Amino acid sequence: MFSIISMLFYLLSAGSLIAGLNMLYFHSAVFLELNLYSVNSVPISGTFLFDWMSCFFMGFVLFISATVVMYSMSYMGHDMNANRFILIVAAFVFTMMLMITSPNLISILLGWDGLGLVSYALVIYYQNSKSSAAGMLTALSNRIGDVCFLLSIAWWMSLGDFSFLPFIQWNLFDNSSYLVLSTILILAAMTKSAQIPFSAWLPAAMAAPTPVSALVHSSTLVTAGVYLLIRFFPLIFNSKMLEILMYLSTLTMFMAGLAALYEYDLKKIIALSTLSQLGVMMFSLSLGFPVLAFFHLLMHALFKALLFLCAGVFIHQVGGTQDIRVMGGLSFSFPLTGAYFNMANLALCGMPFLAGFYSKDAIIESAMMSSLNSFILALVVISTALTAVYTFRLIYFSMLKLPALGCLTSLYEDKSMFNPMFFLGLGGIMGGTVFSWMLFPLPSLTVLPTLIKLTALLCGFVGVLISMILVNFAYSCNLNSFYFLKFLTAGMWFLPLISGNGLGKNALVMGLSTQRILDQSWLEKLGALGIWEKFNLSSLYSLSQKNFLKSAALFFSVISALVIIYMI
Repeated sequence: MFSIISMLFYLLSAGSLIAGLNMLYFHSAVFLELNLYSVNSVPISGTFLFDWMSCFFMGFVLFISATVVMYSMSYMGHDMNANRFILIVAAFVFTMMLMITSPNLISILLGWDGLGLVSYALVIYYQNSKSSAAGMLTALSNRIGDVCFLLSIAWWMSLGDFSFLPFIQWNLFDNSSYLVLSTILILAAMTKSAQIPFSAWLPAAMAAPTPVSALVHSSTLVTAGVYLLIRFFPLIFNSKMLEILMYLSTLTMFMAGLAALYEYDLKKIIALSTLSQLGVMMFSLSLGFPVLAFFHLLMHALFKALLFLCAGVFIHQVGGTQDIRVMGGLSFSFPLTGAYFNMANLALCGMPFLAGFYSKDAIIESAMMSSLNSFILALVVISTALTAVYTFRLIYFSMLKLPALGCLTSLYEDKSMFNPMFFLGLGGIMGGTVFSWMLFPLPSLTVLPTLIKLTALLCGFVGVLISMILVNFAYSCNLNSFYFLKFLTAGMWFLPLISGNGLGKNALVMGLSTQRILDQSWLEKLGALGIWEKFNLSSLYSLSQKNFLKSAALFFSVISALVIIYMI
């Protein structure tokens, strides 16, 4: 089953990319609509839009899904429920396809809500207390976005149609609708893409199997909010919420970079880097560059999926541990996997001529050319440097440091795990160049001073120097006097505590109290059950049926007496 689904995804991916390239070249699109029924003259229809953006994104999602499924043949082959796992992954990909190709709010909701439900099933796959808590936090955080989306559907119904393309194209909104819809949609996207204050669920979702993390945290669930805002960008372009999104996305980049400096869990470090890159995409959207955000979304999907697959090999072969302090020397034990791991990390840092360089450098240069205040610009530069700091810290602990578990050179690399990484590695090396030529065919003129032009590279090199200082000196010093600062930064500014108590414990307790006080008491007495008890016509009917002969004789006598009186 694994090989069949993987080959199917590869074929669909190739077809989607070819169709997207054709539509981009000829400036064409395909729109399909299936009318189901109508409610109060508002048509309910299933619509599908195939343009260059949806085809490219769908091709990338299918390509990464195919590599993850191929990788899972070895990683999840020993699992007793491997078939159930692959079917859940296929359902997850299907819901993502539904969301990508939908220009209709009803069909987007099916994919949007389906992503949350299926991701919950994937996060709790291992069925332990940690996975259950992480899955509940993920589901409740995503439900906030689902409620926002339902509110936008209710508001859109008053406009007469659920297809948002005509309204966006001809700007048919009044001021109140424009403000409400833009605010609701940005809030929904922030929950799915884990921006502050909804960031706690993304590192917690690392309780899922590593192939699931490679799929969820690269191109599907976490990027759904970014893709939604790219689609609705003509609606939110002049919204005041974009300024708030700029501040929150920048703070998300900064907070994730600081938290990754104190993290020792391999998968959580990669998850925090995902959180930081999501902040970069949202920041690009808030600047007014949706195509740049989409370009960085595609490039990030390539090297982030590769990072997770390499991390899965390390975890799988080292005995299941995820602590980077007990790894070390992995470049000697896994030379090919280590090479891909380092290449993906360099792409994450924006090393020139790798995939991340073309998108990340363009976003930073666009920020330099925009009229930003010094606070935002300083946070962007510091966050870029922090990316290099925690990346080279990770490389040192996992690759360069001597292994804490003794000699690991006897380990081997599984070919079924290595082959999928080859395709992602090829995309991480050549994808930035190829797709920058496709998406930006005309040479863009960016006139900047030499020092500002080299800011992105300087941030990377400064980050490398800082990471060396931290590794060699800072961790050997006594940090007890800075314990609160360390706890604040490593704990993601208390967001997991706030989300766990607010969304997790308190929300469930409130729901149970509401069920007991309202659903099972007052609403029962004042609702259907109370009406049935007060006006129980069935009891009168049953009473009349108990003594049928006496009732019939009494009824006949009364009717006879009335007929006689009438005749007289």
